[in-house]
Amino acid sequence: MQPKDKVLCAVYGVLALVALVATWWNNIAFVLSDDNGGLAGFVRGGYANHAAASLTNDVILVAVVALVFIFVEGMRLGIRRLWIYPILSVFVAISVAVPVFLIVRQVRLARFDKLA
Repeated sequence: MQPKDKVLCAVYGVLALVALVATWWNNIAFVLSDDNGGLAGFVRGGYANHAAASLTNDVILVAVVALVFIFVEGMRLGIRRLWIYPILSVFVAISVAVPVFLIVRQVRLARFDKLA
């Protein structure tokens, strides 16, 4: 891999770690709170008011677009185990899944460049 590829992968990695901490800090706080309402309470919180609903809808729609991109680009580049990314996006965070995919994609592109 070229240095620029390594730097880009490092940036994606840092963003994935920041996203992991930022999302799970709040997820854990929610789970540990008394009478949180479980999964239904979590979803209700995302639609508690118009601002929250706007952000929730935005994240859901960006996630759908990102997953379509991941599948199309992943198949084009021959990346295996694409099923991991939707699972990662639901059970961890889409903001973690996308940079992880982008790392895998960049490594794959660097291999193609090396073969050319």
